[in-house]
Amino acid sequence: MLKLQNMSKVVVIGAGISGLSAGIYAARSGFDVTILEQHNIAGGLSTSWSRKGYYFEGGMHWLTGSSPKMPLNKIWHETGALQENNPIENRDPLYNLIDDKGKVLSLYRYLPQMEQALIDYAPEDKARIKKMCRAIKAFTNFHMPVLDIRGCQCRTPVKINPMEFIKMLPAIIRVPGLINTSYMEYISKFRNENLRHLLSSVIGYRYNALSFIYTLGSFASGDCGYPAGGSIRMANNMLETFKSLGGKILFRTKAENIHIDDYEVRGVVISGKGAEEAGEKISGSELHEIEADAVIVSQDARAAVDNLFDTMVDEPWVNTMRHEAVTEQNIFIGLGVKADLSRLPYCCVFPFPEDKPFEYAGCKWSELRIYNYAAYKEHAPEGCTTLTCLLIGESYGFWKAAKADGTYKDKKKELGELFVNRLAEFIPEVGSALEVIDVATPCTYERYTGSYEGSWMSVWQKGGKQRNYPQSLDSVFGVYFAGQRVQMPGGLPIAVYTGRQAVQCLCRDFGETFV
Repeated sequence: MLKLQNMSKVVVIGAGISGLSAGIYAARSGFDVTILEQHNIAGGLSTSWSRKGYYFEGGMHWLTGSSPKMPLNKIWHETGALQENNPIENRDPLYNLIDDKGKVLSLYRYLPQMEQALIDYAPEDKARIKKMCRAIKAFTNFHMPVLDIRGCQCRTPVKINPMEFIKMLPAIIRVPGLINTSYMEYISKFRNENLRHLLSSVIGYRYNALSFIYTLGSFASGDCGYPAGGSIRMANNMLETFKSLGGKILFRTKAENIHIDDYEVRGVVISGKGAEEAGEKISGSELHEIEADAVIVSQDARAAVDNLFDTMVDEPWVNTMRHEAVTEQNIFIGLGVKADLSRLPYCCVFPFPEDKPFEYAGCKWSELRIYNYAAYKEHAPEGCTTLTCLLIGESYGFWKAAKADGTYKDKKKELGELFVNRLAEFIPEVGSALEVIDVATPCTYERYTGSYEGSWMSVWQKGGKQRNYPQSLDSVFGVYFAGQRVQMPGGLPIAVYTGRQAVQCLCRDFGETFV
């Protein structure tokens, strides 16, 4: 780690993956770094929790960049996220639809196996399956490149390999057509109903077809494995890396305001435990200000631009984000079942008849995608099983209204009961041996992470632009942004990458070398 003669003080708001990434790179580059985290654990939206002995993975089901072949893998190792204590498991098959006759239709990583399994089940869709698999194959070399920002002096600059981009050309020529086709339009062309159910379980239904094909291409390339220990172990690995570099973190400490004077950052006003320990309060209040030469905001940028500044941030890119951000939301349901469900595959897709979807919170789901952790003994007591489900859909407004009218807890309970009754149609033990149920709504994620509308990604819709926003402000020196909202569509790879990019902007502006 470099040492500056007068180490500039950097405050990072948020200890999610982007905040930890920014903290690590800033500390490596010689800055005096403090991370503020309003929760009592690190990880942000990439998180997990326990209820009565059952462990619910609430943040990660695969990791883009897990393969050593991917450029992003280097960043995961540089930040300490991937170490010997969390080896990668490439789960296969990816998804398994169980039909009403008990027959299993599986979606595999290995492309020839995927193609053959789908054709065997749905020979009427043979031509379209082959066409889809050709598109997936074209995207096995398509990935997010890792680049350095212009004007930043780097100790070890990224070397651009032209072949990396040449290999992406077969995918790039398909991009316009896929962007201008919705995911659901693409799926609807398959005639076999169960095949449609299986394929529609891969991502959120509001995306374009590019997002779908890109995801399957990433799996087929050997990427997108699952690190042992999941979200919490990866976040804790990054936290320990940050601390080993001399970084400081204040948990249960909320950033209330970024103090700006004469168009420059002066500090951050905080509340909570960090303010209590900091000593003198501001004008007798419960607030305290800590000095800062720069602030990296890793809290959701869409929420931060409205909540962390005294005056409205009025810059073109910020206003574009305000008007165009479409949030991906989900309801998370975790179940603890006093039964061994190892007879079922890891990820089960249970389809509903077209006239009997599962409905709640203004959303409809034609199938349930259930993650079964029976093979992961640390997730449940002996002989028991943890199940989880993401109900992806635009439900934030429903839950926010329930909060306002006092029916929130009752509606969570009602949803849980309806969900259990429908799932018990496929897994009887859910109805007869249920021990724990835990429901997290978009309001839950909003409460713990400050994420805009409780969301964890931005929806890249049909015909929409892939917005990549600047990570600094023209009107204020010393404010930088990182996190899933500043580059579409977001998620873990964007979080860790934009943390790195924010520090490169910081080093450029402060005349320091990025390490």
